[in-house]
Amino acid sequence: MQGLAVSLQRALAQREREGRADSGRAPTARPLAAGAGWSVDDVVCTLGPGDRPYEERHTSACLAVVAAGVFGYRSGNARALMTPGALMLGETGACFECGHRHAAGDRCLSFHYDPAWLDEQAAAAGLAPGARRWRAARVPPVRALAPLVAHACADALAQERRRAPGLGAAAWDEMALELALTTLRVVASGKDAATPAGPGAAAAARVVATLRLIDETPDDAHTLASLASAAGVSEFYFLRTFSAVAGVTPHQYLLRARLRAAALRLAADDEAKIVDVALASGFNDLSNFNAAFRTEFGASPRAWRAAQRERHLAQTSWPNAAQAAPRA
Repeated sequence: MQGLAVSLQRALAQREREGRADSGRAPTARPLAAGAGWSVDDVVCTLGPGDRPYEERHTSACLAVVAAGVFGYRSGNARALMTPGALMLGETGACFECGHRHAAGDRCLSFHYDPAWLDEQAAAAGLAPGARRWRAARVPPVRALAPLVAHACADALAQERRRAPGLGAAAWDEMALELALTTLRVVASGKDAATPAGPGAAAAARVVATLRLIDETPDDAHTLASLASAAGVSEFYFLRTFSAVAGVTPHQYLLRARLRAAALRLAADDEAKIVDVALASGFNDLSNFNAAFRTEFGASPRAWRAAQRERHLAQTSWPNAAQAAPRA
């Protein structure tokens, strides 16, 4: 997610330069694509610990991929810490609040769905009526969603670099549908989207600091011992607290942070050697990197880069709705 974090850091720096108390109040949303029943925005928020959270309301079924930053999310009685790679879920009409008690800023790819459209697609996919709505506030970074999260972030980064927000609707509609249905299945399974435990503020602050350390330096030689030492607690306590707050273990979070970073590097640089990407992402052994990448994304690094290149080619060549309408 490091490429996507750069724009967030620029926005935070701009707010700091401007020094206006209200400059970070409303997150900025840049439309990426939209279709019948869905839309997706690139949302950047510059709120920080000094800003008071305020209540908002979901106007549609919302699924937001956290691309950068860490923040707290409350919807109804559910509370969760949102981290890069996690999904924030919200039902139509539900009130919610996002807070940045421990660190400033976040960037999300926010998918919005018409409830009737989502129900229709879920029914067509064979999901039972009770499994056609989000029943959780968060899905932590899990393997079942890792390929879709990586593809979404790579597509958003490529679109940002092309400075062409209107391109790629055909690719985004597939992404919007696959992401929604896979998330519904993960939530319905119950094992990866359980309501997280509520640790104390001090424990949560230590975990947030560790998450930021991992996200900013995924290539460093982090271990359970070094991370626990940085947090100032025992390894046992750190493991238990981290897992409760983040929804995954420190090793799982670190591994997925490294693999997402590698996936974005592969998508952004066609000339980079696989071994160089592996080393730059924190892997010291190419065979281990290839095996971990294939397990996480279902394809080798080389095949994943080729597939992403084809996706981008399709994005730039697919006719838009305005062109296709006269021929319909």
